[in-house]
Amino acid sequence: MHIEHNVPLQPLNTFHIVARAATLVRVRGLDDLRAVMAHPELSAAPKLVLGGGSNIVITGDVKPVVLKMDIAGMRLVQETTQHWIIEAGAGESWHELVRWTLAQGYPGLENMALIPGTVGASPVQNIGAYGVELQDRFESLDAFDLSTGQSFTLNAAQCAFGYRDSVFKHAPAIDPDSGQATGLGLAGRAVITQVRFALPKRWKPELGYLDLQKKMAHTGITQPSAQQIFDWVCEIRRAKLPDPAVIGNAGSFFKNPTVSPEQCADIIAREPKVVHYHLADGSVKLAAGWLIDACGWRGKSIGQAGVYEKQALVLVNRGDMQRDPSGGATGGEVMTLAKAIQTSVYERFGIVLQPEPFVV
Repeated sequence: MHIEHNVPLQPLNTFHIVARAATLVRVRGLDDLRAVMAHPELSAAPKLVLGGGSNIVITGDVKPVVLKMDIAGMRLVQETTQHWIIEAGAGESWHELVRWTLAQGYPGLENMALIPGTVGASPVQNIGAYGVELQDRFESLDAFDLSTGQSFTLNAAQCAFGYRDSVFKHAPAIDPDSGQATGLGLAGRAVITQVRFALPKRWKPELGYLDLQKKMAHTGITQPSAQQIFDWVCEIRRAKLPDPAVIGNAGSFFKNPTVSPEQCADIIAREPKVVHYHLADGSVKLAAGWLIDACGWRGKSIGQAGVYEKQALVLVNRGDMQRDPSGGATGGEVMTLAKAIQTSVYERFGIVLQPEPFVV
């Protein structure tokens, strides 16, 4: 176990917000987690699990012990008649996993190319893009219970996946008499160590999104391969979204809201051009970026926090990381901007936008 103190967190979060961790432990395997639990001071201290830092807004120096997940490894662990079962360590880059699976001949993750962050964070958020969500390809995961020191395995049903949601985002209920946790909420309690994916042998392309249909029309390719979809998704995302290495950001900042058909019809009556998608359950998903853009926020700023000019769903750090790495947006500025956007969208559309990033 490697323990560090007073660690700068700016390189470890994609918003490049300046902050420090009082204590940071680099976790490269289960032995490191067990060592944390056995440590006389660290075992009882509050903890913050940090993957790629791509879905977090840090609003000040971090007092809890930061567990920086660096567990590596990607491999084929099983082959069935229907699937290849792929396992990856929690510290692996998500995009590199997608790239690796395609290179090995295992399609299925290509629509989720270039999503920032690590493999371990992917089930927490139930990440998704261009018609595919993690739950569509998920097999199981291994995790470590910080309250008991035991490892355990969860299947898809036990993860309780929802739209950008899972059991890992909800705190367990506390019994008022015993003080013990009840229910399946695992926020702040579990650390994901390994994730397994079931990638289909009878693969078929997922091409329902307009951007992919435009690529098909432009190229004339009507039966794209998984690698071709991967390339298209990378091109689309790079055209719309800023590179966190150049412009600090946490990707899509707000969830796309889901409304009833009646609510959608009411909005369309007032805003005929609203971007919306009909879902299988009868509800309608609205494009949060369009709602924000319609409220005039594209390109606007509060302090050094701004709304990206090419995609209103993305909030960015306008500080110059090269000239002044100690400056830039604060977490407070980012959240002030986010709340102002929420207010505008609610006042115009009656919809409350929910942020995706975790705020510390």
